[in-house]
Amino acid sequence: MRKDITLVAEPRASRGKNEARRLRVKGFTPAIMYGADKDPVAVAVSPKEITKILRSSTGHNTIFNLSVTGGETTPVMIVDWEHEPVKESLLHIDLKRIDPTKRMTVKIPVHIHGEAKGVKLQGGLLEIANRDVEVECLPDDIPEAFNVDVSELALNQAIRANQLPMTGSMKLVAPPETVIVHIVSLKAEAVAPVEEGADKTAEPEVIKKGKKDEAGTAATPAAAAPADKKKK
Repeated sequence: MRKDITLVAEPRASRGKNEARRLRVKGFTPAIMYGADKDPVAVAVSPKEITKILRSSTGHNTIFNLSVTGGETTPVMIVDWEHEPVKESLLHIDLKRIDPTKRMTVKIPVHIHGEAKGVKLQGGLLEIANRDVEVECLPDDIPEAFNVDVSELALNQAIRANQLPMTGSMKLVAPPETVIVHIVSLKAEAVAPVEEGADKTAEPEVIKKGKKDEAGTAATPAAAAPADKKKK
């Protein structure tokens, strides 16, 4: 989804780990912008502004303007990013130029609403099989999300990808029969019946040394230790 956001970026003359560390100390995150049949451009961006976009309702599907100081201003989308595992700070960002006239493939999140009658009245369990669906469309037609109402969903029923509304230039890429959400029954574990009069506390029989086996052969007793000879 396209938003009226312009993010300023500074061009980077050099690359490498040392340069990336210096940028982070200054409060920037290294990034690369590419795509649209143009040369890639190394830039530095504000991690706070990128984080705001990633945490917004449209997330990484947000299309915004990137204005490079002394260079181009173009619509872009965040296609990849890397977090520091402990502090979770942004380490690197990949930005893709977006051509508004060209179709693109994106994953749209699915939001589930309502209380299914298969759960409320029939004692079933609601399972979400897929939380996003892949579609193809023009950049300006990317929806924020698919909102799915499950109120009328009964036991053993499902909502599939081909039931989601495709509007504008949208075309379903995911397999049509892909299950989004369904109601399954709760099955009790089968317990083997105990015969009447059986001893429920009896332990399994242990074959002791020396007991005859099924063939009737007695086990060989352990050899006795030789007695100590008395000194004369």
